[in-house]
Amino acid sequence: MPPTPHNAAQKDQIAKTVLMPGDPQRARFIAETFLDSAALVSDIRDICAYTGTYGGKPVTVMASGMGMPSLGIYTYELYKFYDVDRIIRIGTTGSYLPELALYDTVLATSAWSDSSFARVQSGDPDDIQLPSAELNDELRASAERQGIKLYEGRLHSSDVYYADTDDYVSGAMERGCCCVEMESFALFHHAKHLGKQAACLLTVSNSFVDNAETTPEERRTAFQDMMKVALGVL
Repeated sequence: MPPTPHNAAQKDQIAKTVLMPGDPQRARFIAETFLDSAALVSDIRDICAYTGTYGGKPVTVMASGMGMPSLGIYTYELYKFYDVDRIIRIGTTGSYLPELALYDTVLATSAWSDSSFARVQSGDPDDIQLPSAELNDELRASAERQGIKLYEGRLHSSDVYYADTDDYVSGAMERGCCCVEMESFALFHHAKHLGKQAACLLTVSNSFVDNAETTPEERRTAFQDMMKVALGVL
């Protein structure tokens, strides 16, 4: 039997480093495009996980689904029951700043949220969660080696995709957020809570400044810089 009801993989089928896009189809694209000998090791609820090698090093690519509750299930189980050491989220984000344009790659230096996720999960009252400094340094080095520019900043991890309030963006910007997504706060919290490593790379897929946006197909296949940076830490 596998360790959890949400993951069909056996413990030895999950690598110590996991790359985690939200979209299961992006997980498949990464596995088919970048990994050698990639094998599908879990597809419960169509949340696909593939394990293969990159540059001879083992790596798993597993989707998270959308939002903190979904990502929280998979990251907790990977850390706790599969003994994963580090998870790098590779996702998309909406820009709050004019200088942060479509296709730019963002490295998260922190994540702010008004979500109750951390408080309910472990009693953690902090509304800002941090990635692993060591892993962020490895990602910076990977980007530099490959000549890929990173924009660094604080993320807004939101529980809401469609917000009809006037202060949705302004409230996050007042807290120093440069862009918005829906998962990293939970990832960083679980890494801190369980003594693991976590980081997040994002590609700008839409802008709240000029309403520019990419297509679903571009979100799935065109955001390759962040994938290359993440794989470069191996």
